[in-house]
Amino acid sequence: MTTPDFTIRSIRPSDVSGAMKLSDAEGWNQTEKDWKLLIEGCENICLLAENGKQIIGTTTAINYSNQIAWIGMVLVAAEYRRQGVSKSLLTNILKKLEGCKSIKLDATPEGQQVYKQYDFKNEFLIARMVNASMKELPPDGDVYPEPIKLKDLEAIIALDEVVFGANRTQVIESLIKEYPEKAWLLRQNNSIVGAALGRKGNKYHQLGPVIGSNIHEVRILVKKALNDLTGQPVVMDILCDKEDLITWLNTLGFVRQRHFVRMYQTQNPFPGNIKKQYAICGPEFG
Repeated sequence: MTTPDFTIRSIRPSDVSGAMKLSDAEGWNQTEKDWKLLIEGCENICLLAENGKQIIGTTTAINYSNQIAWIGMVLVAAEYRRQGVSKSLLTNILKKLEGCKSIKLDATPEGQQVYKQYDFKNEFLIARMVNASMKELPPDGDVYPEPIKLKDLEAIIALDEVVFGANRTQVIESLIKEYPEKAWLLRQNNSIVGAALGRKGNKYHQLGPVIGSNIHEVRILVKKALNDLTGQPVVMDILCDKEDLITWLNTLGFVRQRHFVRMYQTQNPFPGNIKKQYAICGPEFG
């Protein structure tokens, strides 16, 4: 087998269509908006492998306030796999991230074995739950979520920072501004205690992140978000220790498609508050 002649360079906004071809070929859920969010962040590092003028591989690292660098979108075109492309991309991006306090990612089972070679360690499991066509859900209780407004943005970002472990202003602000109809909060005693955000994906509506103090709060938020998606395909990436949520979602027609492994390199100084983290934003954002 001939080793391909390829170069590594930064991804530019003009490369979005080529990057989309790679994620589309894998059946991934990312949209051009997702790629642009990653590429256009001035402190993010996004690399591609190029053979001639063909994009044959990608990897991204979103910078969360110089606390966590989040690696995602590790893709290699099928015909170029097992030829050193992904290894070169990862080696290059990890070198550029050497000064970061923490490097994390959500790995597929196949990717998990690769990342272990780079000293990544397991943190917890995440279940991908999919519903091909949501049914309408009856309301329950007398506590109702409120739509998130721009005046709530600062408070939602602060709540997410405590739960996730780092400030994610770029991502949280983008989700609320781009998809306000999918952004809900729960307030008790004039304090925000939970939130559910979402976005439209290439194949599914992605619901997450979802934050709450307990399963009761989370069910209220999730039910409201899901009722706006009746008849449409939905995906949620749920922390596997949230067994009550997974069981409830099963009763709504969700099935477990596969899992991810959250991993960190060397050390994990920003674990966040896992108890209140129910659904992640997606493996490319954490």
